[in-house]
Amino acid sequence: METFAVALTVFVLAIFVGFEVITKVPPTLHTPLMSGSNAISGITLIGAILSAGAQHTMLSALLGTLAVIFATINVVGGFLVTHRMLQMFKPAQRTQHDRQVQ
Repeated sequence: METFAVALTVFVLAIFVGFEVITKVPPTLHTPLMSGSNAISGITLIGAILSAGAQHTMLSALLGTLAVIFATINVVGGFLVTHRMLQMFKPAQRTQHDRQVQ
């Protein structure tokens, strides 16, 4: 039980520290931050695949498979959000009408 209390304390403190760090990041650095978190999510996906492949019991195989599914959703969603954020930095496409006016 003591191990659980320590793990829960570390988890709660990590939530507070993460919130404080993220709120202090300027908007121009959100895209690199998302890119870094996608890399961490990729590591999580590798761990989930290893966990699903161990198959010690049926329950561990099921939980490992669920972990792979959720980690994959997280990685794909992160890349989609990062791609969308990067699109905001590209200059707008000028139409043929805009070129003729100038």
